[in-house]
Amino acid sequence: MYDFVVVGVGPAGARFSRRTAENGYDVLALEQGTIGTPLACSGHVSTDIWTVTGDGARDDLFQNEIYGARFHVGGPRSDAYPFYKREVASNVIDRVGLDRHLADLAREAGADVRERHTVTGVTERRDRVEIVASGPDGPVTYEAKMVAGCDGPRSRVRDELGLPDPDEFLHGVLAFSEEEDHQNFVDVHLTAPTFFAWRIPRGDAGVEYGLAAPPGVAVSKHFEELIDGYEVDVSLRCSGAIPIGPADRVTSRRGFLIGDAAAQTKPFTGGGILYGTTSADHAAREIDPDRPTSLAAYERAWRDDLEREQRLGRYLRRAYSLPEPVQHAGLGALSGEIGVHMDRPTSLVSPAHLRAMLSRFRP
Repeated sequence: MYDFVVVGVGPAGARFSRRTAENGYDVLALEQGTIGTPLACSGHVSTDIWTVTGDGARDDLFQNEIYGARFHVGGPRSDAYPFYKREVASNVIDRVGLDRHLADLAREAGADVRERHTVTGVTERRDRVEIVASGPDGPVTYEAKMVAGCDGPRSRVRDELGLPDPDEFLHGVLAFSEEEDHQNFVDVHLTAPTFFAWRIPRGDAGVEYGLAAPPGVAVSKHFEELIDGYEVDVSLRCSGAIPIGPADRVTSRRGFLIGDAAAQTKPFTGGGILYGTTSADHAAREIDPDRPTSLAAYERAWRDDLEREQRLGRYLRRAYSLPEPVQHAGLGALSGEIGVHMDRPTSLVSPAHLRAMLSRFRP
């Protein structure tokens, strides 16, 4: 019997597997396909990403440095409102490579990481959890003291445990062009209904284009308009669900969710790598597989850390749907140097941001 079976080896699952293996627990981690594919997440991340990677990771994964963002109320040819920092604000990385790197760290820590294992059933018993998976050699059943659902927005573990869904799912689309671009600004377009579209320069690796919107919106149509506006050819298109708004409960008797499965994402961008890995650290710190009651400590810990950020992030997202004249006025008044952290909306009232705002009025 394993201490933990981890379903899904994206950043959250790999991080939890690594941390619990380092703590001496017996960990089995199952990935449905090949780790890192299919790609369904942007590679634009805060510089905090390097706190969860191993030695030398930056040399292998880094693609570009970003200092700020140009916001547009219209398409590519519309006026831009720049928001920027004097130091590097974020990085663009090899997103597939990140997943594989984090999985390797979990293996090095002692976790048993297995690819091509699709979980088809999860049953909680009084003293254990039974996990049924379809592997390369056919069906196999594993037993564990606890199961961690790190299997993305359409989580099978969440469904099997009877845990509630996130508040909503956005439909996201990504595509890439081969044009070399070392600009240090991303472009954000407030043209997608209730969300936004983006262009991210990836240095020698090309350019990433993306868009997200709620179900029922003609996402493909809006995305084609974005690509046409930039007059580029794209390839490697991929799409996926983006969970927004965690449910009131992400734990059961012997199971728990981390990452996208728990909607531990930023409501204002949809990104979830740092929120997911942060929550994985809370889970590894708080959960004892021999004490199911310790799951309550995990629920408290990750919410205490991220709840304010997610709540404020929801307010920021509402600004995407303001009337265009209001958006122009607001962006025009607020654009310029900033001191915010892209993962922490509460940094809007930080000393760094207040200093940056006041600096605009210095002679």
